[in-house]
Amino acid sequence: MIRFSKASKIPCRSFSLEALTTCPASKDKNGDLVPACKGCYATTGNYRFPNVKAPRLHNQEDWKRKDWTQEFIAELDNDRYFRWFDSGDMYHIKLAEKMLDIMIATPWVKHWLPTRMHKFPKFAKVIAKMQVLPNVVVRLSGDEIDGTVIDGETTSTIIPYADDKVGKDTLVCGAYERAGKCGSCRKCWDKSVKVVAYPAHGKKMLGLIARQAA
Repeated sequence: MIRFSKASKIPCRSFSLEALTTCPASKDKNGDLVPACKGCYATTGNYRFPNVKAPRLHNQEDWKRKDWTQEFIAELDNDRYFRWFDSGDMYHIKLAEKMLDIMIATPWVKHWLPTRMHKFPKFAKVIAKMQVLPNVVVRLSGDEIDGTVIDGETTSTIIPYADDKVGKDTLVCGAYERAGKCGSCRKCWDKSVKVVAYPAHGKKMLGLIARQAA
């Protein structure tokens, strides 16, 4: 059985996995966590509770089922927006291929996929196929927390503070003016928005920012 997540901050359901254990791109060439992942919100707070971890652990095995793709498509019958991974990532190429099949089969759903798996060449072809779909935005996530913008059609970065200066192609996420909620905003799902900059938030990330600034 597929288990979806529904974070109160976002306006739709999500499919999620356990953070870090399904995020091979969270580490640099030395095996250390990249800055953006050192402050990962999905390793703190409610994400540590057994009842929150359980569906993510379940999904790590469940996606391998033969009927998983068709069941997932059927589950999205009434969805209009969907987010992949409020924790975790598409860590396996076969999972990525199944996700592509779901995206193709659900043109009525706008899919938003934030991912770091673009760092691995074997994912390039499936990501490219996702990106050409009119109902899909793949936001390639950057590793830094200083506003560095990476190359890509649609990407995201983290900035230390909401009032930091950003480039003309960058939109600063306004959720943190609304108690962390998306509200009516759907810019993360909008292909015309090249870069979304997320102001650092959460005690873990803000602490990391403060230590770097010291």
